[in-house]
Formats: sequence, C-alpha cells, structure tokens
Amino acid sequence: MSTRIVGAVFLLGCCLGLSACSTSRAVVYGGGSVAQTDIDACERLARRAGADGNRAGQVARDTAVGAAAGGAATGIYGAVRGYSDVGNRAAAGASAGAAVGMIRSVVRTSEPNSTFKAYVNRCLRERGYDVVGWN
Repeated sequence: MSTRIVGAVFLLGCCLGLSACSTSRAVVYGGGSVAQTDIDACERLARRAGADGNRAGQVARDTAVGAAAGGAATGIYGAVRGYSDVGNRAAAGASAGAAVGMIRSVVRTSEPNSTFKAYVNRCLRERGYDVVGWN
C-alpha cells in the first residue's frame, strides 16, 4: 500500500474520530438524570424534524474550497518564484488545502447548527427547563 493511501486513510480516521468526540449538548439549570433523558428526547425530536441539516454537503464544499485555495496559493507562489515544477507544487498545495478544509469542516459540523439548538431549547423550555447554554 502506498504511503499516500495510508496517509489518506489515517487522515479520514482522524476526522471521523474528531467528529465523534466533539458534539455539543444543552445545559439546563438544575439538571439531573431526568433532565438528561429530556435533553436526549428533545434532540431526537429535532433530528426527526430535520433541524440538524445536511452536514455531508458542507464537508464536501469546505474540502473543495480548501483544495482550490491551496492549489491556487502554491501554484501562484511557485510561478512567482520561477519554479519549474509549478504543477506538482500546485497539486501538493491542493492536497494540503483539501485536508485542512475537510478537518476544519468536520470539526465545525460536529457542532449543532443554530436551528437544531433553537429547536432543542424550545422543546426543553416547553418541558419546564431553563437552558443556560451549550457545552
């Protein structure tokens, strides 16, 4: 297996690991085990209602933008410096930019969007809780 494939698999694994570890949850005043059960129920309702949005599309867009920015930046730099392997440098920059864009997007999209938070907050208020923030 080539080192590029191994690197790509490692990067993908890191991204998936980051997305699994860093989800935010509502924090309610005076919450206990019953509050956690209600938070879980409100989050399920929000997901069923479609409040969490399409995250895969956002990851794909951010990865493409990162690739374009990285490729353009290194290609321009290589051309200005007069390097003969501008294409190779641009491809390497595009790869690095795609990796950065994907990691950034995965970390960012692991956080609930504002619609999801608003839905959960309202659901919890209707159940008598005071939402003090998100952790």
